[in-house]
Amino acid sequence: MPHTILHNTAGQQFEVLLPNGEKASIVYRFYKQDIAFMHTEVPAEFEGQGIAASMAKAALAWARAEGKKIMLYCPYMSAYVKRHPEYHDLVDKAYHQGF
Repeated sequence: MPHTILHNTAGQQFEVLLPNGEKASIVYRFYKQDIAFMHTEVPAEFEGQGIAASMAKAALAWARAEGKKIMLYCPYMSAYVKRHPEYHDLVDKAYHQGF
């Protein structure tokens, strides 16, 4: 099922509104010159449906369009980027030397 991703700039997060009224989100903050991805949350009953991956793609596309490097404090986003080498160029190597 396709997911409608909302970019809540005031709340600094990417969101998917879920049928039960809850939402999934990836929270970011601006830190130094980068975009720091802080936390990803998907309610348990919606896990495994590709919601987090859809949000990650949207968030990373936005970071690229903004010309910003990223910092990965969120374990989900870190794992996602590690699995997708097309995003490795976005990672700020000064803070994440393992990439």
